[in-house]
Amino acid sequence: MITIARLDPQLPGVGERLLGVQRAAYLVEAELIGDDRIPTLSETLDELRAARLSWTGAFDDDGVLVGAIGWSVAGDLIDVERLVVDPAAHRQGIGRRLVQVALDMAAGRGLTVSTGRDNAPALALYRSLGFRDVEDVEVVPGLWITRLRTGS
Repeated sequence: MITIARLDPQLPGVGERLLGVQRAAYLVEAELIGDDRIPTLSETLDELRAARLSWTGAFDDDGVLVGAIGWSVAGDLIDVERLVVDPAAHRQGIGRRLVQVALDMAAGRGLTVSTGRDNAPALALYRSLGFRDVEDVEVVPGLWITRLRTGS
């Protein structure tokens, strides 16, 4: 059974585990999109801890972090900046549950997310939860992301 709870990467051991899950998740995305220049793939522990994000984690029966969602708030808009699931825990609905946490928290506000334009599993997840495509953006030469949004 997966437990969903707030997550504090400042705590000893928590940030390290989150960074490990993040790297593993973004390595999968890098393979899917054919590009390993995803900025968060090379993020350090200090950079992860310095990011001004609120976090919620997904924990397995042993209390091990297997997924997380990190977001920021700007006015009436919530930006999901990270959604990571340990590849060993893929296909268990963890990503869906974490995005649902953000949707519930948004309560009528707009929610945005970005993912690699060629990351078909992530795009399918977001679209199935009511996100609509907003735009494709070339963040560095040859690296494209798709921005999606809910709300008005």
